[in-house]
Amino acid sequence: MKSYIVAGAVAALLGIAAPLHAQAQIASQDPKAVKAGTYKVEPFHTQIAFSISHFGFTDFSGFFSGASGTLQIDPAKPDSAKLDVTIPETSILTTVSVLDDQLKGDQWFDTAKFANATFTSTKVTSTGKGTATIVGDFTLHGVTKPITLKARLVGSGVDPLDKTFTVGFEATGTIKRSDFGVKQYLPLLGDEVHLAIAGNFKLQQ
Repeated sequence: MKSYIVAGAVAALLGIAAPLHAQAQIASQDPKAVKAGTYKVEPFHTQIAFSISHFGFTDFSGFFSGASGTLQIDPAKPDSAKLDVTIPETSILTTVSVLDDQLKGDQWFDTAKFANATFTSTKVTSTGKGTATIVGDFTLHGVTKPITLKARLVGSGVDPLDKTFTVGFEATGTIKRSDFGVKQYLPLLGDEVHLAIAGNFKLQQ
């Protein structure tokens, strides 16, 4: 009897998962499928991952989350896209809670004084089907510098859970933390910070 109950539970779960999986395939990688308009950052599925060299032994990683902001985009005019994002620096998360607290302190990000990091695009250049280079002003630790991100469309379509039109991108880039006044333990810890960003955006009606 127990085996039948387990089998039934598995079948039920598969029955739920299958329609969701099928609907998820609606997401299109075709840039022309993106709807023109203004989108808001969806904070729960937007992550900013970073990694730096840890004494040359490993590349140590962490995340920022809870982003907010807007994306204006028209697939017919990709170079006219505009992106504004705010990231709470207090959201920093690594695998070590003690380190998280240290990174929020005044020797690192000093989140009591500098609550947010921001990015405002100044130029978007299409580089291929669904890819672009985004140049913008990045503010971190109270310092603003231009940075360049390489972006790729992941997909767009109707989210099967909340029924909103959604578009997702990934972006990568590299900054030097010393450029932003974060110089603790240089040069023992890496100066170059590699960024890997997952951006999720919801069309506003």
